[in-house]
Amino acid sequence: MPQRLSYAAVPDGARKVIHVVRVNDDILSMSEADEIAAKMRERMLSKHGEQAADVVVVLGHSKETLRLVGDSYAVTRVRTAMFNAAIRWQPIELD
Repeated sequence: MPQRLSYAAVPDGARKVIHVVRVNDDILSMSEADEIAAKMRERMLSKHGEQAADVVVVLGHSKETLRLVGDSYAVTRVRTAMFNAAIRWQPIELD
């Protein structure tokens, strides 16, 4: 069964965004989270020419189990946006 993923973009300055992918149904290992981030970076490169896309992968089902994987600066920005309910999720497929 394919993973159910959601996508959101968190603004980071005037012309930059942090791409956020949330795994909805499963808790993944770090290597699987890294694979998802790599697929997202590849997608951003092919669609938008974005060479070094910041990607954060969100794992967990609740506030108690939530884990964010990515660059520490990007993780902090995404955590703040999530805390302020400033993220709008939409379904995405990365296969």
